[in-house]
Amino acid sequence: MLEIDGYIKEQFGIPEVDIRSYSPLTLAYIGDGIFDLIIRSIVVGKGNTRASELHKRTSNVVKAASQSDMIEKLLPHLTEEEEAVYKRGRNAKSPTMAKNATMAEYRRATGFEALMGFLYLTDQMGRLVELVKIGLGDTEL
Repeated sequence: MLEIDGYIKEQFGIPEVDIRSYSPLTLAYIGDGIFDLIIRSIVVGKGNTRASELHKRTSNVVKAASQSDMIEKLLPHLTEEEEAVYKRGRNAKSPTMAKNATMAEYRRATGFEALMGFLYLTDQMGRLVELVKIGLGDTEL
């Protein structure tokens, strides 16, 4: 299976970097994007519909409160390394906050996104998708 990040790096001549040196907010930045892409892919895969409906379904899952709920479900399934990445992200001091979330939800969501970013940047897409499936549970998209 072709790993997306590795392919992009190869095509654009991006050098390898020690991912562990990235700040947790950098991991959360890319994690937010990759998680959004996964959820959008699932929503679009469920069938063609109005863009506003696609956006509504996606937004319900990618918002901070939902990510906070997801990470709570995932914690028992994380490896030590994954939990450490999550905690680094959760404890990072962000200059912004989500509009419709508590500070605690926002911090847990940032940790969740950092974990997603870490897994993506370390070419662990299989594990990333496995965790998203567990986190979604029976959530209707």
